[in-house]
Amino acid sequence: MLLSRLAFVCFFVALLACSFQTTSSPASCFELVRSLVLLLLCVASFCVRISGKNSILGNLCCSFPRPRSCFGGFSMDGQSPSKTLIFLALFAIQAFSQIGPSEPFLSASPAPSPLGQTPQFALNVRLRRMILGALFGSVTGFLASLLFLLSVRLLLLCACRAPVLQGPVVFSPAISPKTLKSALSTDAQLIPNGKYRRLILDDAGLAVATKRLELGAHAGPPGNSDSLKRRVQRELELLARVKHRNVMSLMAYICEQEHVWVVYDLIAGGSLEEALVRVRAQQLKLGWDARHRIAVGVAKGLRHLHFECSHRILHHGLKPSNVMLEEGFEPRLADFGLPTLVSSRTDAPSTAHYAAPESFQSRRYTDKSDIYSFGMILGVLLTGKDPSDPFFAGDTGRGSLGRWIRHLQQAGDARDALDKALLGEELEEEEMLMAIRIAIVCMSDLPADRPSSDELVAMLTQLHSF
Repeated sequence: MLLSRLAFVCFFVALLACSFQTTSSPASCFELVRSLVLLLLCVASFCVRISGKNSILGNLCCSFPRPRSCFGGFSMDGQSPSKTLIFLALFAIQAFSQIGPSEPFLSASPAPSPLGQTPQFALNVRLRRMILGALFGSVTGFLASLLFLLSVRLLLLCACRAPVLQGPVVFSPAISPKTLKSALSTDAQLIPNGKYRRLILDDAGLAVATKRLELGAHAGPPGNSDSLKRRVQRELELLARVKHRNVMSLMAYICEQEHVWVVYDLIAGGSLEEALVRVRAQQLKLGWDARHRIAVGVAKGLRHLHFECSHRILHHGLKPSNVMLEEGFEPRLADFGLPTLVSSRTDAPSTAHYAAPESFQSRRYTDKSDIYSFGMILGVLLTGKDPSDPFFAGDTGRGSLGRWIRHLQQAGDARDALDKALLGEELEEEEMLMAIRIAIVCMSDLPADRPSSDELVAMLTQLHSF
């Protein structure tokens, strides 16, 4: 709306300047006024397309008929701003052509012109200069107003920046900031980087899971600590709003110069990776019902992050070590969204086997990349094998767990891929064979061929009905 007002004032001032600076005949004044009005309407329509029809100039232009050019009678409706600028130039040319050589501009007798120039020629040149001055003055005023508005917007953004919070930021009433800071300062050297550690906060025995994360170079410029802290603070506060049965809740965090402490609920059951290690060592028996419950819970957690949060959250690092198990093997996702802040690598041994191909090729990560990681976890649950097993490095293993499962499925030997500890009941085997098909679809090379997390939950929950 401000742009429309400024453009209108510029043309009005230009029109008054032309009327005060010249003493013209009625016919010439009529031609001048008509040309300037045509230019005014053209620039007004251009400003309406920028500032919107709800502005004062937009309402004024919408109440009058649109100007039509003499060159073919094309209407200005529906044209883009670039096409409007072209019509603006055409109107300027039309303004020059409306000044006929037969009409005198001044009523007074012209003085003799040197070098053989006629008075009418000098007046036409003067008139063209005035029109060009009005045109370029309006454009200059429009650009100056645009720069002014951008400057005001930048000042408002700087004034409304969130303050940098000092000390622990706590989201749970059960944690005291002073107690948390004291406990971390005591055991800081005992907590390894990137690993969860059990931390006792008070004499009452309140235990939490704490992890120290090194901030990545892409999280922000290292020289601007306030800017980096604001971005980390904004991302962590967004993660703290996530509340779901299959997602771990962020209870507190402390952002320091080069690393950040995150505090989560303590899950006594440990991670899925630890459970699978005990299963391979025959120290834990994990039947198909428990593995199916884990798969459905992980899929529901992804669905919540992808579709049910106010802002879509991508996990960026889904693997068995980031799936915590409660009593009854109910899974909860951990570390979601944190790899965007910390210096994590997709080619690390613990992550490379679960990362989607596009994360290596184009460094592009989407929700379908999380689905690929889920497909790998489902394949591990069905086969009981570790993707880093040397078996998959040879020709028999086809290079990866996903390719090995797909090869057996195409050969009609999908049953050979199942964990031997799961074989026995015929009904469960049919469900597991259908689950293998779901895992193969999730591990498709093309992201478009993978299902969404919403579709994934529906497919997994329907396995028992079949």
